[in-house]
Order: sequence, then structure tokens, then C-alpha cells
Amino acid sequence: MKLLAVLLTLTTFLNAHRLDEYLQATLVSIDGDRVKAEMRLTPGVAVFGFVMDKIDRDRDGIVSSPEQQAYAERVLGDISVASDGRRVKPQFSSVQFPSMEEMREGRGEIQIVFTALLPKGNHERELTIENRHEARISAYLVNCLAPVDSRIQVRKQSRNYSQSQYRVEYSDAAGQEPLVAAFWLAPAGLVLMARLGWLLRGAWRAI
Repeated sequence: MKLLAVLLTLTTFLNAHRLDEYLQATLVSIDGDRVKAEMRLTPGVAVFGFVMDKIDRDRDGIVSSPEQQAYAERVLGDISVASDGRRVKPQFSSVQFPSMEEMREGRGEIQIVFTALLPKGNHERELTIENRHEARISAYLVNCLAPVDSRIQVRKQSRNYSQSQYRVEYSDAAGQEPLVAAFWLAPAGLVLMARLGWLLRGAWRAI
């Protein structure tokens, strides 16, 4: 139900975006030590030419595969990702372009997927994403999907006014596992050592 609600909100927002804006909607999903972001970039009719000048570098009216990937890499160059205050590098995963006709009509979505590896952290964690790509003409929308892993729980989402800066606070029970294991193993180790000492003491007396 949460996924459906998010998708419905995104669809409504995408359909209602202004013609003079470059809408950039991002869905974030957190899975253990990795974050995945799916971006949908939709240039309005009034800014289509400006955006295409950045994409179709040879001006032949065709967006080639190298141009698509090069543009996706430029988008990622304008995105900052941090885990618990530590910068992590977003990695390009895939890009898909609509037809030129769809883009001219303001209904074509450029889809870019990127991932980032998250360093180990404590139980309570924080992920921040900042998007500066074409800030002068862009409108942003960011949301987080409910994690598939039940050990990860999203606690709070916050954004600045334009949603170009996004923060999600979450708890990761998996991050506690080494501590929990140590907590239980330490007393067990002490018991074993005490038992071994008692046995050795008995053996020494027998000698």
C-alpha cells in the first residue's frame, strides 16, 4: 500500500508539473549496505530545447547511447550522497530515454538509476542526498520506499523547500548484530574459562 501511495503521488505530480520546469522525481530504497535511487527527469515543453542542448551534443537530433550515458554521468556529477555525514560516491547503473516526440510534448521521462555502497554504521543511521542538477529551472520531488528488509525501519524524512536536499533517518537492526553477538559471547567465554580453570585446578591437585 505504501508503494502504491508513493507511485500515485509521483504520477499525479508528474502529470501536473509546469511547462517551464524540469521535473526531477527520485525514489530512494535502502537495502542493508546499499542505497538505490531511481530518477525520472521530465523536461517541460518550454525548457525542452535548453535540456536537449545539454544532451544532444552533436546537434543531429538523435540521442545516441554514448550521449545518453554521458548525460547520466553529468547528472550524477551534480548529486551528493552522504551516509551518517560521510560522503559516498553514487555509481551509474542504467539510463533509459523516451522518444524525441514524447520529450517535445513534455511527457517523456528520462530514467536514470544509480546506487551507492553505504559504510558500516550504528543502529541509528542517516542518509542525505542533494541534487544540484539544473537547479535554475528544476522542480524536485524525493521519497523513500518502505525497505524490504524488516530489520531496516524508516523513522523520518525531511526536505528543504525545493526538495533539492533530502534526508532520511532510519534504524538498522543488522548494525547491532556484532554488538549483540559480543554481548552474549563474552559471558559464555568467561564461563568456559572458569570451567577450564576449575578442571586444571583439579588436575593439578590430583598430581
